[in-house]
Parts: sequence; structure tokens; C-alpha cells
Amino acid sequence: MNVAVVLYTSDLRLHDHPPLRAALSSSEQVVPLFVRDPGVAAPPNRLAFLADCLAGLDAGLRSRGGRLVVRSGDPVAETMALVREADADEVHMAAGVSAYAHAREERLRDALEAEGRWFHVHDAVITAVAPGAAVPAGSDHYAVFTPYHRRWSEQPLRAAAPAPRAVPVPDAIRSEPLPERAAVTGTSPGLAPGGEPEARRLLARWLRSGIDRYPETHDDLAGDATSRLSPHLHFGTLSPVEAVHRARAAGGPGAEAFVRQLCWRDFHHQVLAARPGAAAADYRDRGDRWRTGPDAEEEIRAWKEGRTGYPVVDAAMRQLAHEGWMHNRGRLLAASFLTKTLYVDWRVGARHFMDLLVDGDLANNQLNWQWAAGTGTDTRPNRVLNPVRQGLRYDPEGAYVHRWVPELAGLPAPRVHEPWRLLGLERARYDYPDPVVGLADGLDRFRTGRGTGTGPGPE
Repeated sequence: MNVAVVLYTSDLRLHDHPPLRAALSSSEQVVPLFVRDPGVAAPPNRLAFLADCLAGLDAGLRSRGGRLVVRSGDPVAETMALVREADADEVHMAAGVSAYAHAREERLRDALEAEGRWFHVHDAVITAVAPGAAVPAGSDHYAVFTPYHRRWSEQPLRAAAPAPRAVPVPDAIRSEPLPERAAVTGTSPGLAPGGEPEARRLLARWLRSGIDRYPETHDDLAGDATSRLSPHLHFGTLSPVEAVHRARAAGGPGAEAFVRQLCWRDFHHQVLAARPGAAAADYRDRGDRWRTGPDAEEEIRAWKEGRTGYPVVDAAMRQLAHEGWMHNRGRLLAASFLTKTLYVDWRVGARHFMDLLVDGDLANNQLNWQWAAGTGTDTRPNRVLNPVRQGLRYDPEGAYVHRWVPELAGLPAPRVHEPWRLLGLERARYDYPDPVVGLADGLDRFRTGRGTGTGPGPE
């Protein structure tokens, strides 16, 4: 009886899963395998969410006569051990984009081919369009989003496949116990649940009652009118191909705007696939002389704790700490403040986000941080977001600040966005810090450090 192994990574689902479908088509039995890889950083929030995802995947497989096999260790060594144990003919997995994922694939290919076994890497599983499918003439990737979006929109997508009805798994294959969410300590108190059933519920709700108003509400900080699907896209409990198809079927400006955001996700993946070094190095070096030393460390600590004295920035950072998630507009504001106002290296912020974000995706996190810092793909690298103006624009009633900075709950808008303007006894009523730096001083830091002269003012 021929056997295939499906090595799961960031694709923890049954619906629209090309590696699983291919394995079922070619083999009589399939071993769905997940290896807990010590080489992949997994802070508490993502570990807890991962436990939900693995439990959901295992439950789905068991309802179809199968089960998930879990092992711990080096993914190549553990996969090869399982291949020999099951006498499997082939291994299927989804293509990754990071340098680590590419190296893992090459190591596994070499090991399998040395034993005369087949290895199949499937594109467009983690992304809607494979990183190499849309490239400009003379280059291996697009460095600007708009032309990429045009080309991406022209790419034919495969049809989204349903979940298989049956997944026959050999009985004798050993598995470790599934990790349990309750066993993970240090998680954010408001961390959302994970797993494919939850992903499908959220997508259905979003398409039914959220997507129509997306163009008008996606930047509304207090309205929380985004899909909340990013963790599920990161862990692969939701297929990006299916998400694009179902959004397009819904139609309208909201669907178009939402699909554009899915395209942004693919854009960053194709940049990282072509330039894996951008995970840690400037995509475009601007000659920044980032601030370091005790003063910078004190300001970084205030930023992480949500005590910068700028309410909308502090609200965003406190949401991150509580939920392991942050509104997209809040991410832009927090990143711009750290890199352009405090003038601190983007890698400091990217690392903190990766420590807390449940959707901490290497491509999207690192390249969005570089976009904010002006070292990435932004065509306006000197753009500076003014936290006061942004707060007035995207939280005009102060509801987002009131929610996450409760010490200012009694201060109405618009004054809540500039509490330092309060005088005397009124100022003393609020236990809230003064700004760590003035906006004009921060702008001078940035201009001097980057050598931009007068440059543009903050937006």
C-alpha cells in the first residue's frame, strides 16, 4: 500500500489545500505531519494560537477517518524518520518564502532524493499568487506595489478546492500529544481563538456583514471594522485563494478594497522571497544613524509600555499587549512614531511586534516596518505620521484612546489627543505622562540623522 506524507507548516487547514489533495490523489494512505521546529521562533501568543490550530486540524482529520501526527525536532530529520517508518514514497508541502523555509526545502529535497523518494513543493498555498508568478521584465520581483497590483490582478487563480471527504492514515504511526493552549504561559489576556473552524466562521461573518463598508471604515480605530483574519492567514487556517474568490464573488467596492489588502500581503511575500536578507537588513539603505544609548533605551521602554505621552500611540501599544493584535492604522502610527519621531532603528520595533503579534508574519511584519521607517518599498521614504493629526482624523471622538488609555477616559475629544495642553489642576487630575519628545524635536532628530535637510513636515 503506497503512502504519502504531507508536511504541514503555515497551512494548517483542510479546505483548499493542494499538498493534501495531491497526496490523496497519488497514494492510498496519507500521513499528515506537523513538526514542532525549535528553529522557528514561537513566542507565547503564537504558541497558544498554534495549539488551537493544531487541535482544529486534528479534529477535522479525525472526522474524516484520519488524524494529525505531531513530532518535535529538526523538521528534515523528523520527516525522514517518519518517511522510513511509514515507507512513504513521496512528501508534499507548501512552498515558503523566507531564507529558512528555502533552506528547509533544499535539505529535505536532498535527503529524499538520496533515498529515491519524491518531493513535491506546492506554490500558491500560503499566498494567493506564487511569488515568482508575477515579475517585471528584467527583475525577479516588483519593488513598487501599484504595478505589482496590476500584474497580480491579471493572474489566473486556481479554483478553491473543498476539504476532502476522507483522509486514510496508517494506524501504526506514532504521534506526540497535541500541544494545549492552557499549558502556554505569558499570553496576552485578550488573545483570540485559533483554528480552521474559527477562521471559516470569521470569513463568513466578514463577507456577510463587514466587507461592504470596508472602504469607509477600515481606518476607523475605534470602529474595529477590519476582518481580523490576519492571524488565520498567517497560520494558514484560511486559504488566501479562497478568500480572494469569495470576496470577488461578494462584489462591490468593499470586496475590491479587501482583495487589494490580500494583494499587499502577496507583495511583501514576493519581495522577501527575492530578497530574503530584507528580514534583517535595509531593503533600501538610507544612511540612517539610528539613536542609541540610555536616553533612547528609556524612550523605547516608554513606547513598549504605552507611556509615550501621545495617546493614540499609547492606545495602539496597549491594544497590542492586551490582544496580541493591533489595528492596522495603529501599527502604522506606532511604527512611524518609533522610527521617525524617536528615530530608533526599525528592527527594535519589528522584534517587539514579533514577540507579541499573533499574526507575526516575517514578510509582512519586517517589510511593513521598513515601509514605515522609509528603508523599504515606500516611494516617499521621508513620510512622517503626526500622532496628533492622525488621532484627530482616525479617532475623532477619542473612543479608541478612551478604551485603551483609561486614565484619559474623562477627557473629551479633541483635547484627549493633546493632554499636555491642559493647565494647572486640570492637568494634575490625569495620571498620564508628558510627551517623551516634542514633535518638532523628533522631526529634527529624523532630518539630522538621515541628512534630509529641511525635508517634508509630518502628515
